[in-house]
Amino acid sequence: MPVSIIKSAMIASVVSLLLLISSPSLANERDVKLVLQITVDGLRNDMLYRSQPHYRDGGFNYLLKTGAIYTNAHYLHANTETIVGHTSLATGATPAVHGMTGNVWFDRKSSELAYNIEDPDAPLLPTRSVERQGAQVDPAQKMARTQGRSPKAILVPTLGDSLSAFYDGNSKIFAVSGKDRSAVAMAGHTGKAFWYSTNNGDFITSKYYYDNYPQWTSSWNERRKAETFAGKTWTLLDKPDSYQRIGSDDRPYEADLKGYGRTFPHGFGTIEHPLFQTRLVVSPVGDQLTLDFSKVLIENENLGQDNVPDYLSISFSGVDAVNHFFGPNSLENEDVIRQLDVTLAELFAFIDKKVGLKNTLIVLSADHGMADMPEYMSDLGYKVGRLYSDDVVKIANKAGKDLFGIEAITHFFFRPYLYLDDVKLAQNKLDKQVVEQAIAAVLTEHEGIALAVPESGLPALQAPAIYQQIRNNYHPLRSGDIYIAQSPYWFMFERGPVVAMHGSPWRYDTHVPIIFAGEGIKNSTVSRLVHPIDVAPTLAALLKITPPSSSQGSVLTEVVK
Repeated sequence: MPVSIIKSAMIASVVSLLLLISSPSLANERDVKLVLQITVDGLRNDMLYRSQPHYRDGGFNYLLKTGAIYTNAHYLHANTETIVGHTSLATGATPAVHGMTGNVWFDRKSSELAYNIEDPDAPLLPTRSVERQGAQVDPAQKMARTQGRSPKAILVPTLGDSLSAFYDGNSKIFAVSGKDRSAVAMAGHTGKAFWYSTNNGDFITSKYYYDNYPQWTSSWNERRKAETFAGKTWTLLDKPDSYQRIGSDDRPYEADLKGYGRTFPHGFGTIEHPLFQTRLVVSPVGDQLTLDFSKVLIENENLGQDNVPDYLSISFSGVDAVNHFFGPNSLENEDVIRQLDVTLAELFAFIDKKVGLKNTLIVLSADHGMADMPEYMSDLGYKVGRLYSDDVVKIANKAGKDLFGIEAITHFFFRPYLYLDDVKLAQNKLDKQVVEQAIAAVLTEHEGIALAVPESGLPALQAPAIYQQIRNNYHPLRSGDIYIAQSPYWFMFERGPVVAMHGSPWRYDTHVPIIFAGEGIKNSTVSRLVHPIDVAPTLAALLKITPPSSSQGSVLTEVVK
């Protein structure tokens, strides 16, 4: 071969290499175009496998047959609630670091209880000239002092923030959910969040994200798709005899939601019913509407259409809502998960068509698990009961009166934190640490309370692992004076329509699935102990970016090799 030809070939190779190094579009040609983070609210790990023989192709089975599956993933914090879990997934940090210690906490500046993402400077964008006001059944949202919403209270960056910073703001970051707090947490500080309104069935956002709705959002809302379910019912997806719990549909301790019923079929009622939109959420319909809106977002925002990776979080809320009103061992739970499988299959098929699954990195997890209802456990022979918030306050106040002569020593209690009245302590010249420890000791002795841990700590602890979980949940500006953990399977929450609750440090509340799927990820099942805070740094490693600045998790080596 002539020397001139050899030199020309060498020069061409060098030029090609330089172009590959210097050009982001060429360098990322085979990289991930879309990160799809799916969070199934309230999906305890074992729920994923209960109906696996009845899953269709393309939904959960796509992940289970192609992904890296972690079967022993547990949260490291004690208060296993929605905002805490979502923010931990988004940041790779525990609540002691990211600051979202609960759905509700005590605002020491105003001396009032506050909702986690409330922000008066970020009012909601209205979608209609006259807003319909539905009945609010979410106990946490009832505590909000303003309709404004933003991520201002999240103290550290998220994965989406890191991705946006790495690509100079060119990565599109979006989050969609049936709940406001789920969407806001996953969108982070630099993304855009949309969530379902139980007032009118629209997907809404706040002034933090937009001055006006994008046209495609307004068009979706104008279709009034939720209202098409008026007069319809939630019926079983499959033949009745295929369900394990078909014989226990009517249980007296399930919620009725003012005529929704405890047995199939569940009628959604009329648009005028104050719980119409809530009933849609407490069914597979809420997840289906979330999917429909997400598909329109993907198409109109052109996600995954260039060589800068985009990020989309979709948080499905139906499983959690059904758990709260019917319990995790109900026929309703069994069906809502089967129907979510169909919803996921539709989502993955749409992603494959628009972006390509080979170009999409998927991770699925949950924000927390769920405890079985105490009546269900009692039926099985494990005797437990219900302990309401006002019961806890009465116990603490009696201890304050008996031990220190103070009436109403409790300022607030919103599970899991009890706040003492600092003014009364100061007036009586009492050492707060002494009072905390004395009242905590009394609370711990009460039936239904496993452990009451004062901020100042206890001299000796019988459960150091749980103590560390409580420490991981502690933030000095937001956590209360005494952390109260209910005994296993005991219900501890407000009186009201919610009949099953999560939020404990026990394994049924901390145990969630983690599954990664995408090009180059081998199908495997891993049983070693891992944590949801590992998700963000693992995604960062796959994307070859720096993990969120306050991430405490480890890279999952089975996914990144």
